[in-house]
Amino acid sequence: MTTATPRTLAEELRTRSDRGLAGLLRARPDLLNPVPGDLTQLATRAGTRASVVRAVERLDTFALQTAEALAVAPDPCPYGTLAALMAGDAGDEAVTAALPGALAALRAQALVWGPDDRLRLVRTARELLAPSPTRPSPTGLGPTVAEATAGMSPGRLQEVLAAVDLPTTHDPVSAVAALTALFSDRARMAALLDTAPAEAVAVLDKLLWGPPYGAVTDRPAAHLQWLLDRGLLLPAGARNVALPREAALHLRAGRAHRLPEPAPPALAPTTARDPQLVDNAAAGQAFTALATVEELLKEWDLGGPPVLRAGGLSVRDLKRTATALDTTEQLAAFWLELAYAAGLIASDGEADERYAATPAAEEWLQLPDHERWAVLVAAWLPATRTPGVVGTADAKGRALAALGPHLDRSPAPEVRHRVLTLLATLAPGTSVPGPTLLSRLRWERPLRAAAPAAQPPASPTPAAPDGPAGPAPAEDLRSRLAQGALAEAELLGVTGRGALATHGRTLLGTAPAAAEAAPAPEAGAAATPLTPAEATTTAARAAVLLAPLLPEPLDHVLLQADLTAVAPGPLHRPLAEALGILADVESKGGATVYRFTPASVRRALDSGRSAAELQEFLTTHSRTPVPQPLAYLVDDVARKHGQLRVGAATAYVRCDDDALLAEILADRRAAALRLRRLAPTVLAAQCAPEHLLDGLRAMGYAPAAESAAGDVLVARADSYRTPPRTAPAPVPDGPPPPDRTLLEAAVRAIRAGDLAATAERKPAAAPTGTPAPGALPRTTSAETLATMQAAVLTSSPVWIGYVNADGAASQRVIAPVRVEGGYVTAYDHTSDEVRTYPLHRITGVSELADDAV
Repeated sequence: MTTATPRTLAEELRTRSDRGLAGLLRARPDLLNPVPGDLTQLATRAGTRASVVRAVERLDTFALQTAEALAVAPDPCPYGTLAALMAGDAGDEAVTAALPGALAALRAQALVWGPDDRLRLVRTARELLAPSPTRPSPTGLGPTVAEATAGMSPGRLQEVLAAVDLPTTHDPVSAVAALTALFSDRARMAALLDTAPAEAVAVLDKLLWGPPYGAVTDRPAAHLQWLLDRGLLLPAGARNVALPREAALHLRAGRAHRLPEPAPPALAPTTARDPQLVDNAAAGQAFTALATVEELLKEWDLGGPPVLRAGGLSVRDLKRTATALDTTEQLAAFWLELAYAAGLIASDGEADERYAATPAAEEWLQLPDHERWAVLVAAWLPATRTPGVVGTADAKGRALAALGPHLDRSPAPEVRHRVLTLLATLAPGTSVPGPTLLSRLRWERPLRAAAPAAQPPASPTPAAPDGPAGPAPAEDLRSRLAQGALAEAELLGVTGRGALATHGRTLLGTAPAAAEAAPAPEAGAAATPLTPAEATTTAARAAVLLAPLLPEPLDHVLLQADLTAVAPGPLHRPLAEALGILADVESKGGATVYRFTPASVRRALDSGRSAAELQEFLTTHSRTPVPQPLAYLVDDVARKHGQLRVGAATAYVRCDDDALLAEILADRRAAALRLRRLAPTVLAAQCAPEHLLDGLRAMGYAPAAESAAGDVLVARADSYRTPPRTAPAPVPDGPPPPDRTLLEAAVRAIRAGDLAATAERKPAAAPTGTPAPGALPRTTSAETLATMQAAVLTSSPVWIGYVNADGAASQRVIAPVRVEGGYVTAYDHTSDEVRTYPLHRITGVSELADDAV
C-alpha cells in the first residue's frame, strides 16, 4: 500500500519494481549484508552514513555535481530549480540534456527520492555535501541568508533592511524573507550592485567561486562597510564574514558550479596502428615476462633471501634480485609480487625463514608457454597487492618492503579492470596517451579528499578560488594505480605499444573480431573487477589466442670462434638448461649470447659430463662447425679436471703427480689452506673440503671432489622448495557484487518481509483485540488452531507471530497447507519456501484483509 506521493524513502521503494530493487542492491552491495527484513529496514540502511559515503564516492563527476547542487537547494527541490542551478540563467544545453540521466542515477542508488516537483536528497548525503564553515562545499557557496542571520539581533536586521530600501519589520522571519527575496531577484539585485563602489564589487568577485569566507578588522574600509551595511557580507564568527548563498548565485548567473562537466572527457587524441603489429609486440612482451619469471625462479632455485622480521624482502636483497634480473628495483618488485600472487614463490615457514620457489613452480615450469602466461595473468587481474608502493612510507613512516605486509590496495582490481575496459572501447590497434585515460578515470570517480579545517584569510580578499577537491592528479591513489596498470599490462603483453591486444580483449570478454570500437559502457558505470575464478577462465581463453603468436623454441645455437654461442631465439628448456651449465650468459635480448670460459666448462664437468659428451653436445646443437678454440678449451680443461682429488679427512688433496703437489705447497696463495704433505701423493688441509675446493680453483687448478671410496662426486646441488603454499587472497574493496541468483532471492525475501510488516489485518474477534502496530499477534492456543484450520480450508494467507528455538521473535505471512500432530505446514512468503512450524511456538495469528496479498 503506497500513496500517490511517497512521504518517505521506504514508501518510494515500495513503488519500485523488482528490477529496480535489484538495481539498487547491485549498485550498493553493502545493503545486502545481512539481507534487510523489509523495505523499511532497507531504506534505513540506505541512509546510514557509512553506506551513503560509499555510494557518494562511486558517483561520476556530473552525478556528484547534481547531488552537490541539491545539497545547496531548498528541500524539497523542484526539478526546475535544480535545472537552473546546474545550467544557469542562460541554460546550458549540454547540462540540460544530461541532467535527467544524472538524476536517474541518483534515484537508482536511493540517494534522491520523491517526484520531480519535490526532489529530496537523503538527509545523510545532504549533511555530507552541504557547505559549512568547517567543511567547504566544492560548489564554493556559503550559508544562506537565513543561516547567516540566525544569531543576528533584530535591530541589526532592521538596519540592513533600511540600507537596501526595504520596509522595516519587527518580525525577524519576515525580515529574513524580505532580504532573501531581494538577493534572489535578478533585476533588483542588479540595481543594488550598480550603486556599489568598484572596490566592493572586486571583493565580491574574489569571494564569488569560493571560499566564500573572509576576515574583517574592527574598522573595515569604506567599501567593506558598504557591503556589511547591505547584508552582502554577513557575520560568520567573531571577525569573519561570508557571502550569502543567494547573492553568490546572482553573481554566478544562477550556476552552482563554476564548470559543470556533463560529459566525460573524450578518449582523444588516438594513435592507430596495425592490429597485427600490436599483437606481435604484445606477444614479444609476454614471452619476455615468462623468461623473467623463469630467471627469478632459477635465481632462487637453491633458496632465496631471508625474510625480514617485519616481513618482506630487505632493500639489499631487492637490489641483488634486480641485478640478477638485469632490471630496475621497481620492476624487480613487480616480478616478485607477480610470482608471489601466482603462488610460485613463498616463505618456507622455517625458524630461519627465507623465500624460495614453491612446488607449484615446478609444475608451472613444465607447462607450455601460453599456459604459463595464463597463470601469471590470472593472478594479476584480481590482485590487490600493489608493487608500485614498494619503497614508500606507511602511516608510521616505515618503508614498505617487497613481499611484505601493507601492500594491499583494495581499489587496484577495479582500476585495472576499468583501464583495460576503456582501452577495449577503442578500435583494435588504437592507443591513447596515458594522461587522457587518467582524466577519464578522474571524471568517473572524482576523488573526495578530507576537507581541511576552516582557516579564514587574514584579509577580506581571500585567496584564489578553490581548485578541484582532493590532491593533485599525479598524487592521488587511483591515478597511481591506473599508471601502474598501464605499465604492468605492457610488461605482461596484455597491451602492445599502448593498445589492447586481441588476446587482451578476450580477458575482458570483448569479442576479438570486432572491427570497430565496442559499445562504450555507461559513463561512470562501476567497473566490476573479475573474481579469481573468472580471471582464470578468461586468461585461459586469451592464452589460446596468444599461443600462435609466441616464438617457437629452437633446438640449435650458432657457435662462434670468439668462444661464444648465439641463440637466435628461445631455446627448448633441456637445451637452455644444459647450455646454462656449460656457458655463462653474456647478454640477453632478441638473441641470447653465451660465453664459454674455463670455469663454465669445469662446471659442466663437475656436473658429471665427460669431455666427449660435451663435444658431442656442441656438435649436435650447433648449426655451425665447432670452432677449434672451443674444442681446445673443452679438451684442455677436461685434461686437468680431476687430476687433483679432494676428500674429507678433515680434508685432503690426492694426486698421482707429486711435482704438482710440490708446486701447490710452494704457492704463497695456498698459505690460507694450511696444507701439509703426508705422503708423496697426499696433502692434508685444516679446512672443510668445500673450502679447499674453492681455494684450489681460485689458484687456477681444476680439482674434483671424491667420496670415501675414491669415486668422483658429481656436484649437483639439490633444488630447495617450500612446503605447499597457497597464493595470497586479494583483499576485497567492500562486499563483492551479488550475482543474479542472490539478487532475486534477496528481493523476494525483502518483499515478503515487507508484506508481513505492512499487510492489513482483519480485526480479531477475541477480546484481546487487534495488536498494536509492530507488535506480535496474541491469541489463545484454541484460537490459533481454529484459525489455522480455517485457513487450510479456504487457502487463505495469515499473519503469525513466531518465536524460534533461540528465542528470537519475528512476524511472518504464511499460507497453511496442513495442520496435524501439533505442527502446521505452510508456504512461508518471507523465506519463499515450504516450512513446518510447531504450534506452541506461534504466539498468535490474524487473518489478512482480502486485498492484502
